[in-house]
Amino acid sequence: MFEIVIGLEVHVQLNTKTKLFCSCPTSFNHKQNTNTCPTCLALPGALPVFNKEVLKKAVMFGTAIDATINRTSYFDRKSYFYPDSPSAYQITQLYTPIVEHGKLEIDFEDGSKKIIGINRAHIEADAGKNIHDGDISKVDLNRAGTPLLEIVSEPDMRSAEEAILYLKKLHSIVRYLDISDANMQEGSFRVDVNVSIRPKGDENLYTRVEIKNINSFRFIQRAIELEVARQKEAWEDGVYDQEIVQETRLFDQAKQETRSMRGKEEAADYRYFPEPDLLKAVVTDEMYVQATQIPELPDEKKERFVKDFGMNEYNASVITSTLEMAKFFEEMMDEGISAKNAVTWLTVELQGRLKGGMSVETSPVDAKKLGMLVKRIEDNTISGKAAKEVLDYLMENESGVDDAIDKLGLKQVSDTGAIEAIIDEILAANQDKVAEYKSGKDKLFGFFVGQTMKASKGSANPQAVNDILKAKLS
Repeated sequence: MFEIVIGLEVHVQLNTKTKLFCSCPTSFNHKQNTNTCPTCLALPGALPVFNKEVLKKAVMFGTAIDATINRTSYFDRKSYFYPDSPSAYQITQLYTPIVEHGKLEIDFEDGSKKIIGINRAHIEADAGKNIHDGDISKVDLNRAGTPLLEIVSEPDMRSAEEAILYLKKLHSIVRYLDISDANMQEGSFRVDVNVSIRPKGDENLYTRVEIKNINSFRFIQRAIELEVARQKEAWEDGVYDQEIVQETRLFDQAKQETRSMRGKEEAADYRYFPEPDLLKAVVTDEMYVQATQIPELPDEKKERFVKDFGMNEYNASVITSTLEMAKFFEEMMDEGISAKNAVTWLTVELQGRLKGGMSVETSPVDAKKLGMLVKRIEDNTISGKAAKEVLDYLMENESGVDDAIDKLGLKQVSDTGAIEAIIDEILAANQDKVAEYKSGKDKLFGFFVGQTMKASKGSANPQAVNDILKAKLS
C-alpha cells in the first residue's frame, strides 16, 4: 500500500492596473507586444520601480491565511534562459518572502476538516508568453513583468480530492479578497503540482515530479491520478529509480498521460543572488493597518449563514464556495424568503438549468427574479411544480415573475369556495369510491386529490384541497 504526497505551487496574477516594476498596463488579449517598455523588455539602463499596490495585496493574502507577514522583505534574481524572459532572469523573493507559515482549512462532504500548511507566498514578475504556430514560435511580452503571488503549500495533501478542495478554497479566498480575477483559462490562476508516493508508514519523501501549468480543476485531478498510477506501477515493477526522476512533466488531456518536458532544476541551478537594482520592500504601519482590514472570507461567511439563516454546514459551504454564489444567495434572501427554499432553488433548480458554460453571473434569471419566484411559492400564489414551469419560461424569455405566472395561467386558486365546488362535483361523480374510502380503503384519498388537481388544471392550492377533502370524507 502506498501513500500519496502532494504539494502545490499556485501562481496568482494580481489585478493591479500596472506591472510589477513599470507603468505598463497589465492586460489580456491585447495586440502582441504593445504593452511593453524598456523596463519590461530588459533594455540596458532601464531600472525597475516597485509597485507598492502589489505589497498591499500580498499583505491582504497573508492576513487571510493567518500567516507571518515579514514587514521587511527582499528581492532576488533567479537566472534562467527561456525565450519568453528577455532579461534571462526573474525577479522573485527566495530568501525573505513577504508571507510565510500560513494555513488553510479544507472541508470534506462528511463534515470533517483538515489543515493544509502554506509554506510561503512571495512576489515575483511573470514571464512573457510563447506562441507556437506550426514550425514557427513567437514571443509575446505583454505579460512580462506582470505581478504574481506564488503560493507554495506544504506537502500535506494525500489525495487528488484533497488537492482540489485546497485549490478551490484558495481560489475562493483570492476572489473574496478581490486581489485577482483568478481566471484559470486566461492564466490568472496557474497550478504546478508536485507528486510523489511512498510506502504507507514511511515518513521519507521520495522523488517528486512536477506537472506544470494545468488550467482546470478537472484536469488537475486527472493529472494527479495518472501520475500516481505511473509511479505506483514503476515501484511495483522494480524500476522506480530508473523511471521516476526529478523532472517537469506536462499533462496531455487528449492522450490521457503525463509526459516529460525537461529535467527539474535545483535551487543552485538558478544561481540566486540578491537583486541589486531594488531596495528592500517595507510594509509601513499605515499600509499594514490598511491592508489587514480584509473583507469577510468564505469561512466567516459560512459561519454567519449557519447562525443567521439556520442553514446546515454543508449547504452553507456550497453557497459560500464562490463569491458570486454567496452574493446571489444574499440578494435572494433580500426578498424575505426562507433559506431552505433559497438554497434549493439556487443550487438545484437554477444551476441545473445553467448549460453551456453559463454561471450565476451570466444567468438570464438574476437573484431578485429567482427570489421573487420563491416568494410566490411561499405566499401560495403558485405551486412548486408550477414554479418550475415559470423558471423554464424565464430562462428563455425576458419577463417579470408575476407577468410570467399570468401569461402561463399558473396562478394558484386558494379560494376555498371554488375548490369546494370542484370537490363536490368529483365526490358526486364517484360515489362508489367514496363508499370504498369510508369502508377503510384510505389509499383512495390520493385518487380524490389527483382528480381535484386535474379538474383545476393544477391551479388549486394543494393544502386547501387536502383540508377540504378530509373534512368532506370524514
